[in-house]
Amino acid sequence: MLAGTIAAVLDILPDVDRWRADGRKVAVATVIRTVGSSPRPLGSKMAISDAGGISGSVSGGCIEGAVIQEARSVLENGLPKRLLYGISDEQAWSVGLTCGGEVEVLVERLDA
Repeated sequence: MLAGTIAAVLDILPDVDRWRADGRKVAVATVIRTVGSSPRPLGSKMAISDAGGISGSVSGGCIEGAVIQEARSVLENGLPKRLLYGISDEQAWSVGLTCGGEVEVLVERLDA
């Protein structure tokens, strides 16, 4: 997992550095737990700037919009959030997935 986490950080680092150099606030979302099927592995990261910039991915698209919404409040108040998204095996079939799963994401604001 460590190699994957390092790769995830390296993927978003250029954007985070640029945004911070421009004086932007930045939040980072990290996959901290998965159960069952998950589109992205533990340690996957997504950075969100207060100007609407996005870098990286925590789900390949299926929960990104919700994570971005939550990141906006984290950027405002600085309080980290743990987010849990999931779908049961039974619900998964109804939306065309073969199995369910859970993804837990931690969203934190980067402070100087």
